[in-house]
Amino acid sequence: MTAPATGEPGRPTAAGEDAELLEIALEAARKAGALLRDGRPADLGVAATKSSPIDVVTEMDIAAEKLITSFIGRLRPQDGFLGEEGASSEGTSGIRWVIDPLDGTVNYLYGLPSWSVSIAAERDGEAVVGVVEAPMRRETYQAVKGGGAYVEGVRAHCRPAPDMEHALIATGFSYLRERRVAMAEVVKVLLPQVRDIRRGGSAAIDLADVGCGRLDAYYERGLHPWDMAAGALFAREAGALTGGRPGLAPAEELTVAAPPGLFEPLQQMLEDLGAWHD
Repeated sequence: MTAPATGEPGRPTAAGEDAELLEIALEAARKAGALLRDGRPADLGVAATKSSPIDVVTEMDIAAEKLITSFIGRLRPQDGFLGEEGASSEGTSGIRWVIDPLDGTVNYLYGLPSWSVSIAAERDGEAVVGVVEAPMRRETYQAVKGGGAYVEGVRAHCRPAPDMEHALIATGFSYLRERRVAMAEVVKVLLPQVRDIRRGGSAAIDLADVGCGRLDAYYERGLHPWDMAAGALFAREAGALTGGRPGLAPAEELTVAAPPGLFEPLQQMLEDLGAWHD
């Protein structure tokens, strides 16, 4: 199936296969978001040790990924997959779906609203379609390479770059004790030099918020491809720059997103602070 070109008000411009991929990603993300929202037990508690509440979240994660891969696999059986919960196949079409079925697991466990479903379609290793579904925000972020970024029918644009001291910057922290110590040292130096720092808990939403102008910048160490693929494309299509260490693409070592003019000094500051290593 090949969808016609789209680009009507409120939608990214997409033609041919990209239009098809966008429609599939939107529907898969919507279905998974509804499953997670409606399937979360109202009395889900937070355990002090590994026990049933964490198992419930793990089961929801796996169920959402299975829903996504099954839905896409029926429509595009030749495509490959890379998912946080273990979906991995090469495929033969040149398209690979990069999936985080529940980005912001701890938020979900605690009943906080900042969690999302992130789905990106890569062609020959490059993201061409990205969808981030945030059910508790009632927002869907969608982007197509070269076709723009939109949220709820509105074209998204990142903020003009402020100077560093007026920048609102988001980040995230590892759950590895040693790495958290190193991350805290970076924040200790960075915090007095910026407006403030936020920790939202969902990398995909943080990247989308940069694209929507709700944050000036975002950085984090330790992201996997499924954490950033859709959100980073959205941020770029909204006018932000994304990268890792200077001269490198976003990677597990470091991911940075910010508008031109802020991106460069922030990236260099993070490099100088050693934000990319423990």
